[in-house]
Formats: sequence, C-alpha cells, structure tokens
Amino acid sequence: MSTSTNHTPPVITAPPRYKRYATWALFLALIIVCSIQTEVTPYQLLRGLPQMGFLLSEMVPPDWSYLPKIWEPMVETIQIALVGTMLGALLAIPFALLCAYNVTSNRWVAMPVRLVLNLVRTIPDLLFAAIFVAVFGIGPFAGMLAILFFSFGLIAKLTFEAIESIDPGPLEAMTAVGANKLQLIVFAVLPQAMPYYMSYLLYAFEVNVRAASVLGLVGAGGIGLLLDRSLGLFRYDRAAIIILLTLAVVLVIDYASTVVRRKLL
Repeated sequence: MSTSTNHTPPVITAPPRYKRYATWALFLALIIVCSIQTEVTPYQLLRGLPQMGFLLSEMVPPDWSYLPKIWEPMVETIQIALVGTMLGALLAIPFALLCAYNVTSNRWVAMPVRLVLNLVRTIPDLLFAAIFVAVFGIGPFAGMLAILFFSFGLIAKLTFEAIESIDPGPLEAMTAVGANKLQLIVFAVLPQAMPYYMSYLLYAFEVNVRAASVLGLVGAGGIGLLLDRSLGLFRYDRAAIIILLTLAVVLVIDYASTVVRRKLL
C-alpha cells in the first residue's frame, strides 16, 4: 500500500494593511520631528534660494585663465589619493585575513582586530586630516595619511566580508590533505577573494580622489587649498573652474575603474 504526501510550500502572507500604514506613519513622523528640531524645512530651502542663485551667478563664467595654475595641485591631489589608497589597501590584506572567521578560527584574535577596524571607520577622513595636519603640519603628507587610514578601514571591512562568503570547498579539500594555514591562504582564499579585493581598491580610489579634493580645506594639500583660498577671497569664478576640473578628473577615473572592475568580475 503506497501513501503519498503532498508537500505544499508555506504560504507567505503579507502583513496586515494597518501595520503597513502604521509603519509609514511612524516613519514620516520621525522625519518630520527630526526636520523640525534640526530646522531642515522647505522654508529654509526657499529662503536660501536667492543666495544660492547669487552664488551661481558669480561662478559664471568660470575664470579659464586660472586653469594653468591649478593643474599642478590637481596632479598632487591624484597622487595623494593614489599613494594613500595603495598603502591602505596593502595594510588591509593581513587585517582582513585576521578578521575572517573561516580563516582565523580563534575569535579571541578576530574580535579585537574587528574592533580596531570599527574604530578606524568611525573617524571621518576630514577629522583624520585635521589631526595629521596638527601633528605633521600643512601639506600633502597629512592628506596622504588621512586617505591611508580611510582606505584601510574601508577595504579591510569589505574584503573580510568577501573572504567569509567564498566557496568553502577548496578550504575543506586542502585541509583534508594536510595543508597548513599559509597554503590555505595562498591557494584557496586569495584566488577567490582577489577579484573582489581589486574591485574594492578601485572603488576606494574613486572615493579618495573626491575626498582628497576636499582635504585641502583643512590644510592637507592638493587642490582643496586653492579652493579654500578662492572661496575665502570670494573668487567664485576661480572656484567654478576648480570644481569643473575636479568633476572632469573624477568622471574619467570613474569610467576607467568601472571598465577594469567589469573585467575583473
């Protein structure tokens, strides 16, 4: 006698309508309360529109004669971002391996390293730059260190999460044949994680070119020094050409890194 059982999939029911309405109402109420307390209201925006229009009118036309003077600071900005990103990315590799539970099984080692990463990522790059300017003085070295620490925290975080999501099959196979920890990392972990690591490195470089353009506002070198000077002298036409050049550089780097990332992944 044969018996048949029907395996019906569980029915997923949507939450009651009143719960959805209550959630949206709570969400809107939270936004309204925060907007009122911080004075972020449509009235504030409307009141500032005339001043915004005046500022934009002062930027047009840009001072194209100022363009030859900002090439060298722009190149310095790219160099700050490049060196800081590369050094931070190299520093991120051992920390990412120590954070990944499938590589470092001892949580007494992994948890303190994760705590260090959380601490580094808590501090914004502008604060890093201000601290290093106070320690090392005004110049690109302080900006490079700020980019280094920012890149280290970002890339290490993303990379160890990628390492934890790799295929465990090669790890188990190499462990079964008696491979040591170094062999596991070199032949099983890095080949799977490296494309993601390179993608995160390129992404960090894109972000850091933008960040390095702003770090000069606190004295950390690069094009930001000229931008701060132009704004301080109310030369908005010069500020406009600096912004346009920065935009062009960022777009080129963004396009190039997107092409490279597609080939890697």
